[in-house]
Amino acid sequence: MSRTPQSPSTRAPLGWRAVPALVAGLTLLLVAMLTAFELPAVHSGPHKVPIAVAGPQRAAAPLAEKLDRARPGAFDISLVDDARTAQQRIDDREIYGAVVVGGTPGTAPEVLVAGAASPPVAATLRGLAPALAPTPAGATAAVRDLHPLPAADPNGVGLSAGALPLVLGGYLAAILIVTLLRAPAQRAATAFGFALTGGFALTALLRYGFDVIGGNYLLTSLAVAFSTAATCWTIMGLRALLGGPGLGLGAAMMIFLGNPLSGLAGGPEWLPSGWGTFGQFLPPGAGGTLLRSMAFFDGAGSARALLVLAAWLAGGLALFAYGTRRGEPGARPDGGPADPRASEREEPAAQVSTP
Repeated sequence: MSRTPQSPSTRAPLGWRAVPALVAGLTLLLVAMLTAFELPAVHSGPHKVPIAVAGPQRAAAPLAEKLDRARPGAFDISLVDDARTAQQRIDDREIYGAVVVGGTPGTAPEVLVAGAASPPVAATLRGLAPALAPTPAGATAAVRDLHPLPAADPNGVGLSAGALPLVLGGYLAAILIVTLLRAPAQRAATAFGFALTGGFALTALLRYGFDVIGGNYLLTSLAVAFSTAATCWTIMGLRALLGGPGLGLGAAMMIFLGNPLSGLAGGPEWLPSGWGTFGQFLPPGAGGTLLRSMAFFDGAGSARALLVLAAWLAGGLALFAYGTRRGEPGARPDGGPADPRASEREEPAAQVSTP
């Protein structure tokens, strides 16, 4: 007679009593997914978008008040001395645009925008600022785009379409890595290698294949690789700590919350108040900001995004190390290995034969 230990992963079927709860749970999940994606889209628009009015105080202050009354809550307006100061603040990604007014009567205003920072904000300024500026009869307000999008993607549609693939790439890679590889060193090497090669490949496709970004190819590739690594290692860390539920938690953070709140299409200030800021503290939002900064602004305005991604990457590495050292969830309760191949190697010794 021989007795083979039953695998701890073998579970009895849930049965019919679990069907109503499962149906209700899946329905709630579907509703939550739709809400996460639709809420930012339905309530999108300018929310405290930082802009400036440049020029002499006597001309700039009345225009700023008029603009604020025309769109309450839409803009966070600051006054600067001249066009050069306004342009520098746009270059540094401190503001999205500016209206420059002259102190001489009859001088037409100039509207400064940065289409690469936010296409919808740039379009809003193009439409509002000339009408609100004290333009004399016959004078036309000039619009100057300091950081335009590429001609192949003038509205930023191609760049925003890449948001979900960038997130899914790191998430799916983490799932495949923990499924196909068991040695921690192999998982770590694959994760870092994928992030690096994937960053260069995706950047090459976005820049040379679709022509939707510009900037320094090397720095932009490293930025995408850093963002991908933060996502991938966060998922791997949650999986090592929590097992299967960690993958669900990672999907909720990265895909259901992080992707719609990333602000890659129009900037965080284009999302509902508070949600845009929250999204910037998740890897998709920080990664999108870092990509824009590297691709169009020579890295300006990327400090917070780098810190956020570094924190997520460090957290993922820490969770992965702790979970690996402790042992993955689902390991045998008797302290045996979680690796089923190791269990098979030990099984002949565990079997007891009797005549």
